[in-house]
Amino acid sequence: MKGLYILAIVISTFNLLAQDYQWKNIPINSKSSFRAISVVNNKVVWVGGTKGTLGRSIDGAKTWKYIQVKNFESLDFRSVYAFDSLHIVIANAGSPALILVTTDGGKYWKEVYRNETKEAFIDGMDFWNKEHGVIYGDPINGKMLLAYTIDGGNSWTEAPETKRPVLKEGEASFAASGTGIRCYGKKKIVITTGGKVSRLWTTEDVGETWSVSEIPILQEVESAGAFSSIFWNKKGVIVGGDYKKDSQTGQHVYVTIDKGQHWGLPIRPTRGLREAVEYLENDYLVAVGPQGADQSNDGGVNWTALSDEKGFHTIRKARDGSLVVAAGNGKIAMITKKEK
Repeated sequence: MKGLYILAIVISTFNLLAQDYQWKNIPINSKSSFRAISVVNNKVVWVGGTKGTLGRSIDGAKTWKYIQVKNFESLDFRSVYAFDSLHIVIANAGSPALILVTTDGGKYWKEVYRNETKEAFIDGMDFWNKEHGVIYGDPINGKMLLAYTIDGGNSWTEAPETKRPVLKEGEASFAASGTGIRCYGKKKIVITTGGKVSRLWTTEDVGETWSVSEIPILQEVESAGAFSSIFWNKKGVIVGGDYKKDSQTGQHVYVTIDKGQHWGLPIRPTRGLREAVEYLENDYLVAVGPQGADQSNDGGVNWTALSDEKGFHTIRKARDGSLVVAAGNGKIAMITKKEK
């Protein structure tokens, strides 16, 4: 394993300065804090945020229109998944935990899930396809909140108690960017937990069985741990830190080249807490956080500054296309390829 990392380091040395992307802030007319984003394609993007606010762009993030979800203006929508410019599923962070759906661009909303348990708190949402998806949240009676849909988010069924991961004391998750959960292939889910205990939970069969991996990232306090993870080929990256010490570095970013069997520290880490990491192409990654954004073109072994713009929380690449959009505290940005 050590030899493989040395090889990766040698290769990255030659590529360290070959950064092909640039950061571009997009002027917007909203003061909401956005921590949820869904980039459908090169045209359609949705963001979700505070004060019941949603933003939509249908021209590739160049211009935006905003709505407040009627009767839910006080909620903070930190989970969004859009299928197109009209059909979107959203969930709030807080109790009661709610999921809402619209198929007409937000004129009419249908409440499709409600959990009034005091501990109910949704941390993220993802889908495998247009029908099948999953939400997860903080533990209730020591077990992770999990619910599934098989009809595009129009109805949700909570997982049986026996099929919910049992979390340790102080283990929860951060609803900071919507990227603590990822669906892969047809049945795989990877969930990142954080807090006093930070681990990776993986299922290959839509939650019938779960495996869990210890990760060496900063933890042991409620404000620290892993915030986001991404996997491709045999490689993967976890980012996090301590949101009360968001400039602190060390043990806040880890890299794997063997599907998570082993984790190693990067040679050059990100410049502090990063709440979301996204894979763009060819081992190129971008990670964003309250103190700025960083980029890596060698699978996370070396990170360099992409932007010093503060207050960003989440980033996503189009599911069908190349558009990359980041969002934060009244801010939206595009990450675009440099013209050659």
